[in-house]
Amino acid sequence: MSQDTALATFCRVFEKLDKRCTRSLENLYTEDVEFTDPLHHIEGRAPLMRYYEDMLANVQTCRFEVTQRFREGDDALLVWTLHLAHPRLARGRTVCISGCSQLTFRGDRICRHRDHFDAGAMLYEHVPLLGTMIRWLKRRVDPARHSR
Repeated sequence: MSQDTALATFCRVFEKLDKRCTRSLENLYTEDVEFTDPLHHIEGRAPLMRYYEDMLANVQTCRFEVTQRFREGDDALLVWTLHLAHPRLARGRTVCISGCSQLTFRGDRICRHRDHFDAGAMLYEHVPLLGTMIRWLKRRVDPARHSR
């Protein structure tokens, strides 16, 4: 499998993410994969698969729209928008979060996966009371950004 094929396969799986795709996800990663995002640090494929299963169990919609991808050697960078609908967030409405993923491949599988995104925009801003406070704080820090 070529480098471009391995990255394209990863993108294809994440663009169609749902509760039934854990087998496809498992085939993307090495046994000793290290996964990090603003909320988690996971070592090993089995714990990562449990994380995906738990995450996807209650979502109504979870889809990544990959807008850019770059690869040089074993390292890749994806720029994406996550479309997420969860009954406990934003009253079940779809939330769109921008982010990026840094991937390191070993052969055709990923041995390191690090996601970067605004956890507040994803979770905290959509929790009653807490979300109101976070949005207020953001307006205080950068009022011009929130008046657009």
